[in-house]
Amino acid sequence: MKHFDKIKKFLATLIILATFVVPAQMSAGELAKAGAYVNAEVVKAVVEDYQAETGKAISYWKFEHFRDGKLLSSTVDHNVVTNEGHDAILDIMFHADSQVATWYVLIYEDDVTPTTATTYAVPVFTECTAYSEANRQAYVEAAASSQSITNSANKATMTINATKTIYGAALVGGGTDGNTKGDVAGGGYMYCASKFSEAKPVENGDTIKITITITQSGA
Repeated sequence: MKHFDKIKKFLATLIILATFVVPAQMSAGELAKAGAYVNAEVVKAVVEDYQAETGKAISYWKFEHFRDGKLLSSTVDHNVVTNEGHDAILDIMFHADSQVATWYVLIYEDDVTPTTATTYAVPVFTECTAYSEANRQAYVEAAASSQSITNSANKATMTINATKTIYGAALVGGGTDGNTKGDVAGGGYMYCASKFSEAKPVENGDTIKITITITQSGA
């Protein structure tokens, strides 16, 4: 957990610095471009800082919250890759286990922090099912490039239909019911999970979009 604390402090510092270096006379278009650049650089710095210290495979999560078409918040958070997730990758790659054709994104509504011991069958949190889409949203990733894979071109999107507080999300797949909201008995895997640095209070009609970038590096 000490690495997570360092990452949060590092991220906060970069955001503060970015706030002071944006010129006040910038146009709306220029501000948007600057924001995109700052966000990309912050994410890159967080990933590189963590990997330099740990050498571990990680993922980072971008969570966007919209209301009436307007972006209310956008945060980037780190995750924990579960033991179950690591074992699944090893078995699928090297032990002839069946490939997981589609992974799915779920969100949860308890103020808890997943650990490496968290599993698909015992997730330690209550999955939030209060969105209009019938199933968990698929993780639609592009091909891996430079040791990373992402769904940034096809973000997991959920249309909220009740008042809730969302605390985090997870990436799951496999088993018989990986796409089913609330399923824990289907024999699937939880590869990774992320508790957001800020809880997200949502209400009926809100939209959330989740981008997950998984990075594997031997550096």
